[in-house]
Amino acid sequence: MKALVLAGGKGTRLRPLTHTSAKQLVPVANKPVLYYGLEAIRDSGISSVGIIVGDTACEVREAVGDGSKFGLDVTYIPQEAPLGLAHCVLIAREFLADEPFVMYLGDNFLVGGITDLVDAFREADNDAQILLTRVAEPQFYGVAELGPDGDIIGLEEKPEYPRSDLAIVGVYTFSPAIHEAVRAITPSARGELEITDAIKWLIDNGGRVRSHFVSGYWRDTGRLQDMLECNRIVLEAIQPDVRGTVDGFSEITGRVVIELGAVVENSVIRGPAIVGAHSKINGSYIGPYTSIAEGCVLEDAEVQYSIVLGESTIRGVSGLTYSLIGRNVEVSQASGVPNTHQLMVGDHSRIQVRA
Repeated sequence: MKALVLAGGKGTRLRPLTHTSAKQLVPVANKPVLYYGLEAIRDSGISSVGIIVGDTACEVREAVGDGSKFGLDVTYIPQEAPLGLAHCVLIAREFLADEPFVMYLGDNFLVGGITDLVDAFREADNDAQILLTRVAEPQFYGVAELGPDGDIIGLEEKPEYPRSDLAIVGVYTFSPAIHEAVRAITPSARGELEITDAIKWLIDNGGRVRSHFVSGYWRDTGRLQDMLECNRIVLEAIQPDVRGTVDGFSEITGRVVIELGAVVENSVIRGPAIVGAHSKINGSYIGPYTSIAEGCVLEDAEVQYSIVLGESTIRGVSGLTYSLIGRNVEVSQASGVPNTHQLMVGDHSRIQVRA
């Protein structure tokens, strides 16, 4: 069995951050979202992975390499434009050959892995098995309708009036029958080959499509609030690990990870939180659910419930919360009345805020 991982796309909902970075490589607890998916695939017993790449191909290749650090054998498959999920299956035909496979959207965050889904598919005689979860706002997702035996009998893509609250999570298992389906369909109104249309073709032509429910936590990481919530979930599970240097004037409370080479001076860190390698924290407060990546500098700053990417600097700013700050960003103090700040900042930016 193989895996097809989708790591193209534009990441429009995380702009401006994704103007200069692949959305699948935005970190959760200092580890790219894509890595969690690759680890879940490995843990399910799959080793051969094709990764669909687009405009950010070079960045994805640099981050993943040949896959050996994950215990995987990775093949890259370029997609000239984001022409739909079914188009990804179409262009991966040579790689997939006639083997069953998992298709995994690389910006999905799934706690609990996919081993149950893969094992269930291997044991059954289905043409497709789709991971589902109940959501409060199904109109924003692909939605599945189930028959009494758990077979999927209908699919809708972001319907105005959903027939169920069962959202398609973005992890699928397919038999080779899907290849005929993706060749048979035509582009949708938005000009894409929709995987929901291909699955409906399977159903209409006598294929068996089963449901499988998420056993753990799932989030589509396409929005700021989703990234911060995923970060919170992962940090909840970390164990204290202080490998950096912490002086006697600092207070470290709760589950805090301070990576090798990091320096903490005259500061307070209240976990769960993580400070990346070679970062410097001086005279600052880092509150719960905060990830500080590698090579950052915080001086006289207060940050909580936020993600700060690598090589960024925050000086003289308090009340920074619910924020996602890109790489090589400088946030500094400006004169005026103190305020609480909410920032979503792209790479190589410089921001002055009142503090």
